[in-house]
Amino acid sequence: MSPRIRLLKFAMLFAMGGTERHVVTLVQGLDRSRFELHLGGLNCSGQFLAQIQPHAERLEEYTISRLYTPHTFKEQLRFARDLRRYGIQIVHAYGFYCNVFAIPAARLAGVPVVIASIRDTGAYLSRKQRWVQKLVARLADCIVVNAEAVRYWLLEEGYDGEKITVISNGIDLGRFDGRGDVAKVRHELGFQPSAPVVGMIARLNQVKGVEYFLEAAALVSQRVSEARFLVVGDSVCTDGTQVAGDETYRGELERYAHRLGLGERVVFTGFRPDVAEILSAVPVSVLPSLSEALSNVLLESMAAGVPVVATRVGGNPEAVEDGVTGLLVPPRDAPALAGAICTVLENPDLAARFGLAGRLRVAQAFGLERMVRETERLYVRLLERRRHGAARNAQATEELHA
Repeated sequence: MSPRIRLLKFAMLFAMGGTERHVVTLVQGLDRSRFELHLGGLNCSGQFLAQIQPHAERLEEYTISRLYTPHTFKEQLRFARDLRRYGIQIVHAYGFYCNVFAIPAARLAGVPVVIASIRDTGAYLSRKQRWVQKLVARLADCIVVNAEAVRYWLLEEGYDGEKITVISNGIDLGRFDGRGDVAKVRHELGFQPSAPVVGMIARLNQVKGVEYFLEAAALVSQRVSEARFLVVGDSVCTDGTQVAGDETYRGELERYAHRLGLGERVVFTGFRPDVAEILSAVPVSVLPSLSEALSNVLLESMAAGVPVVATRVGGNPEAVEDGVTGLLVPPRDAPALAGAICTVLENPDLAARFGLAGRLRVAQAFGLERMVRETERLYVRLLERRRHGAARNAQATEELHA
């Protein structure tokens, strides 16, 4: 048997989030007979750590407070030494901070294949950060994105199109079989068994459009008086720890909900690890994002057979076929969002069709097995291309000196 490919994945942290969930599912699905997995991170903590660590040969943390300091440079040198020590053949970094930290160090270490992952359209980056990311990406052999919308944005930014590969997110349908205890979940959340619950699941920040969800909830309440609303998620620091204190964004949202007159109609749950169970108790799932790549929550909702209402931004239209698997509305438009939610709540047959079509859509285009195998093939192809290139260069050098 040929030796396993020594692969290192480098992540910001291993806490709840779309990119982090993607890394976990990908690691769990990789063929261990073909890949020897190593893990690195800027903060090796989080809820996913216990799930991911058994799959790795080693896990190493490289702690920094900022990107551009002498200490960070020392950590990059330590990272480069570790890459050489363990003979890493492929480095795959995820997100701005990891790309900027890991990619130059991997090149310094002489790693044969270096891959960047960009999973957003720059909404969270300053102009300087966009410039730095573009500069660092030139050092990568490949840039993996999870949506055509991200690819289009990178092309507009002037990235090399030949380096960009689209591998969309993959969802394990088995996790969303709808067999959760609906009565138990509703009771725990304080909702009546018959109340139509409109759910939003997201990490809480301004880009997710939570204010528009709350404004839409107030409008829906006027039309569907028994409707209740659920916001699942919380604010987190860049190191993955929960923001504490009354001045958190979540606190601001709760006060805004009170001013809108929602009162006990809306429940903020904070972080919940049981997303599949929550979805089993939600008749409609809403994603009001102002910017998005390809949302795992959107795909998970569809996999659970839950009708979705989402904004027409980023990769959302790649997942949701408007009027077939769900409804799309303009961003920053609470009345349009409320109208779409009411359409789903007031038309059970339409909601059922959306749910069935959404689950089928995920099964056909966003399956977990497909994502894992496409990623494995990319790794092998890039490594073989590098080996063939090195062989050709060696032959050319021999002929030159013959």
